[in-house]
Amino acid sequence: MTASARLSIRCGRLYDGTAAPPQSNVTVIIDGGRIERIAANDEPAAEARTLEARAVTPGLINAHVHLEFSGEPDVGVVMLAPASAKTLIAAANARRSLEAGITTVRDLHSGDRNAIDLRDAIATGVHVGPTIVPAGRALCMTGGHGHFIGGRETDGPWEARKAVREQLKAGAQCIKLIATGGVLTKGAIPGQDQLSEEEMRAAVIEAHTHGMRVAAHAIGTNGIKNALRAGVDSIEHGHLLDAETIELFQRTNAYLVPTIAAVRCIYEHAADGRQPDFVIRKANALYEAMRENIGRAFRAGVAIAGGSDAGTPYNYHAKYAYEVELMHTLIGMSPQAALQAATETAGRLLDVEAGVIAVGRPADLLLLDADLETDTLALRAPRTVIKSGAIAFTRPTG
Repeated sequence: MTASARLSIRCGRLYDGTAAPPQSNVTVIIDGGRIERIAANDEPAAEARTLEARAVTPGLINAHVHLEFSGEPDVGVVMLAPASAKTLIAAANARRSLEAGITTVRDLHSGDRNAIDLRDAIATGVHVGPTIVPAGRALCMTGGHGHFIGGRETDGPWEARKAVREQLKAGAQCIKLIATGGVLTKGAIPGQDQLSEEEMRAAVIEAHTHGMRVAAHAIGTNGIKNALRAGVDSIEHGHLLDAETIELFQRTNAYLVPTIAAVRCIYEHAADGRQPDFVIRKANALYEAMRENIGRAFRAGVAIAGGSDAGTPYNYHAKYAYEVELMHTLIGMSPQAALQAATETAGRLLDVEAGVIAVGRPADLLLLDADLETDTLALRAPRTVIKSGAIAFTRPTG
C-alpha cells in the first residue's frame, strides 16, 4: 500500500455516503490520512498529488463477512483445513476485499483467532486489508446452527455471560448470537428458535457493559422477536420478519443486515450440483419470502445496513458490490440509498468513523470510472482504492 501523503481528488460527482444529493465538480483534499476539506475544482491544493475520477464514494463497509471461508459450494469442506490454513485463507480474502473497494468489514464468526489476529496485523501494517471489527466465535446452543464451524456452544444465561467474556478476553470487538436455525447447518431449521430470549438478554447485558455491540443471526419470525426483545443491536438475515417484527425494529432502533446475496447466490447456482441438497432446499424455500419481507421492512423505515455474509456458497468477498446492486434491484432501494446502506449506515452500526466523506473523517475512498446514477454497476471495479489516505490499490488498465 502506497504510503499516506497529501492527495487531491478531483471529482465529477461526489457521493458522501449520506442521503444528501451528490456534489458536482468538487475536490477532496486529504492530509494525514483524513479529509482536510472539500473545495471547488478550481481551488488549488498546495503540494498535493492530484487524481481525477468520474465519481467518488466512501470505501464500502461490509457488516457481515466470514473471512475464513471463500465462497466454497460446501463450507463443510473448509473445516478439514488446519487452523494455520484458515488464517492464510482469511488473509487472502482480506486482501481481495480491499482491492475490491471494501475498506471496513465486520467478521461475524471465526472458529479460531484468525480474524482477531488479522485485524491486529492489518492495523500495524504487517498485512494489507480492510479495517476488521471481529466478533470472535459466535455463541450458539449446544448442537445449534454454526456449531460445526467452531461456534461457542452455550446453554443458560450465566454461560452466555461467560461466553461473552471469553470473546472479550480473546480480543473481540462485538458479539454474535445464534437466535434461530440456519441454511448451512445440516438439521438446523431456519424458522426454529435456538438461543432463548433469556440467554440472549444475558449476553447482551454483558456485552453492552463492556461497550460491545451485539448481532443476532435470526431468520425465523419468533427468533427475530426474541432477539429484538433481548436488546440486540442488529438482526442478521431477518428473512421471515412480519408486521410485529417491524414494529419491534422501530421501537428498539435496531438495524437489519439482510444479507440478500447469501440466499441469492445459493439460489442462482442451485443447478450446479456442487452444493449439499439440504442447503439448496432451505435457501429456495426462503428466497421469495426474503424479497418480499426485506422490501417491506425498508419501505417501513427500518434501518438497513449493508452486509453480504461473504464467504458463504458462491458469495465471494470481492463481490460485495453485488449486495449493493441487489438492494436496488430486489428490494427497491435507489442506487444512492443502497450505497448509503453499505457506507454511512453500516459505519454507524459498527461504530466506526468510516463510511462518510466529510471533513475530519478517515480518507477511505473509491475512485470510479462511471457515475452511479447512470451505471449502477460502477462499484464492481473501482479504479483506485484509498484507505486512510493511502493508495491501497489501482486497477491495471488495458
